[in-house]
Amino acid sequence: MTLTRETLPGLAAARRWPVRADHCFQRILLDAACGGRWYDHILARPAYRHAPPEILARAIALGDAVIAGTEDLHALNRRSLAWRGKTRSLAD
Repeated sequence: MTLTRETLPGLAAARRWPVRADHCFQRILLDAACGGRWYDHILARPAYRHAPPEILARAIALGDAVIAGTEDLHALNRRSLAWRGKTRSLAD
């Protein structure tokens, strides 16, 4: 929770990330960890209480990689939005 509620939002402005809110970081990381919309893979809410440990571990690793600069938050966000029908393509 610290990662998505404090660390990533705290870096967002300086890194010119497309999102600032904690729930957006949670959406992006969980979607990427699940390989699609997280709520299609995690049956109850809140996701952090009901997700299998492997999914949470993947989401945390992705968040750490975003911080390290080895994962592109812009690309992860575009993919998450595409899975939700909010963009035209999964490209990039």
